[in-house]
Order: sequence, then C-alpha cells, then structure tokens
Amino acid sequence: MQRIAVLTSGGDAPGMNAAIRAVVRSADARGVQVYGVQRGFEGLIEGRLSYLSARRVSGILHLGGTMLGSARSDRFLTIEGRAQATEHLQEQEIEGIVVIGGDGSFRGAQALSKESGIAVVGVPGTIDNDISGCDYTLGFDTAVNTALEAIDRLRDTAASHQRAFFIEVMGRSSGWIALYSAIAGGATDVLVPERPTDIDVLVDRIRQAFELGKQYCLIVVAEGDDAGGAYEVARRAGEGVRELDHRVTTLGHVQRGGPPTMRDRILAARLGDAAVTALMDGDDRVMVGEVHRDVIRTPLERSWIVTDKMPDELLDLMDRLAR
Repeated sequence: MQRIAVLTSGGDAPGMNAAIRAVVRSADARGVQVYGVQRGFEGLIEGRLSYLSARRVSGILHLGGTMLGSARSDRFLTIEGRAQATEHLQEQEIEGIVVIGGDGSFRGAQALSKESGIAVVGVPGTIDNDISGCDYTLGFDTAVNTALEAIDRLRDTAASHQRAFFIEVMGRSSGWIALYSAIAGGATDVLVPERPTDIDVLVDRIRQAFELGKQYCLIVVAEGDDAGGAYEVARRAGEGVRELDHRVTTLGHVQRGGPPTMRDRILAARLGDAAVTALMDGDDRVMVGEVHRDVIRTPLERSWIVTDKMPDELLDLMDRLAR
C-alpha cells in the first residue's frame, strides 16, 4: 500500500487533530503517502484531497476541532454520491482510508468500501463514548473534564446561595458524559437516557439532601434524558419542592472544544498508528479501539449493531455516594 487518505466526519471531538497527526507520521515512517480529505465525505465527493507531509501536521497535537473540517453529506447517502467519491480516490490512487468519527461515519465508510473495494479502517472519535469495541472513544475524556470544570465552578455559586443547580450536558442517546461528570463532581443525582427518570424520587433526594444539612444540590442531566431536558426537570422538581431556589445551566457545544487531555492525546496516538498498521496488514472494514489497554480490531458493523450497556455498578455507586 503506497497511498492512503484520512478524513474526519460527524461531530468534532478533542483529539481528532492528534489522531490525524498520528496517521500521517505513522504512515510516513513506513514510506506511505497520506492525503487529507477536507470536510469529510462531502469533501470526498468534491475531490478535496491534498497531500499531508509530516511537517504539514506539525503544531496541531494540542488543538481542538479538526484541521480537516467536517460536514454532513446527504449526497454521500446515495450510490451516485459514493461513486463520485470513489472516482476521486481512484484518481489519486488511494488504496485505503482512515475514517475518524462515530457510528454514522462508519456506516458511510462501510458502504464506500463495499462498492469501491478500497479498504477502510475506523478510529472512534466522538465525545459521547457510545461506540462498542473500545473502552473510551476519542474526545470523551476531554469532554468529561470540560463538564467537570463547569460543575466545580457552579458548586461555588450553588453553595454560596444554598441553591440547586440543574446542569445539562451533551448526550442525546448516551449518558456517559453525565454519569462520569456527576460521579467526579459529587452531584446529588444524575439523569441519563439509559435509565427512566422518576421525578418523585429526584424530589425526595433533593429534599432529603437539604434536610440533612447540605448547602446545595447539583443535578446533572443528559440532554437525552426522557424527562425532557434540564429546564423541564427543574420545573417539575421545583413544583415538588416549593421552596427550592434553583438555576439551570446548559453547557452545550463547549464540551466539544478545547485542547485534548493527556489521555485523549495518548489514545489518539495509539489509535492513529494502529489504523495505519491495520491497513498495512491488509485489514478492511474494521475499527481500532483500546480495550483494557490493548488495541484491538473489531468489525465496523459492531459500532452500530451492538450497544454497550451502561454499568449498573456505576449507577449504583452514584446513588450510594449522593448523600
């Protein structure tokens, strides 16, 4: 294999630039040329490929976002769109592609590989940590630490005014950011899509916390919680605890940005290098991921067919510690 491409797709995640750098330099060390695709699959349809030397990726390791950009592409969902993308790849004599993104990106990569015969390897890059076949996805650790910093700051205000704060974090269908930041931030409760929300139980927990002498309450809410999000949860909880002085804070897309943590940088380095190794080994339609500190390869299909269950022991731990 002499030429490969790398692209980022879907929502950006801290560590994507570090992964791009790892792909380019790992390939360069093996005498393989790398072409970067601007704006994901949409850029692939438009033929926006350019050669990335080892020097071109200098100084991006610590940057958030993605130097290659990302975009939604309705055209890539069609056979005609993927045929155009294949044409551009063949023009540049690309033999393999590293796709950094989530399960939606991997679905597109799988379809492209089946129709074009060009090998693809996925690197799990999403802050939601909702991809099977890895312990943690690229960007998750940074997103949790960003949320945790906000929670720590809000605690100061909550304690000063004896308030309850309802803090909404990202996660439409996944509560990993909410759960990890809630445990690490000492929250009173956490509401996640994986567990039905009982407002009466939440109200009792808030009331008991203040009765036991607590000066504040922090309730972390994943945006996909079935009660309707932090504002609705706060409204209903406020009706249950009439004297409750509360505020709502939505963190939003701030969780996607900023410099990646050490853990995300190391993970990006390992997975970027592993993706190139997988292509050199002749593998196709696989994802590289870290499981118990080992880097393994799993079929791309697993990322959308299998959903890893949120550990009951972590949810139970949250309940025990919320006193």
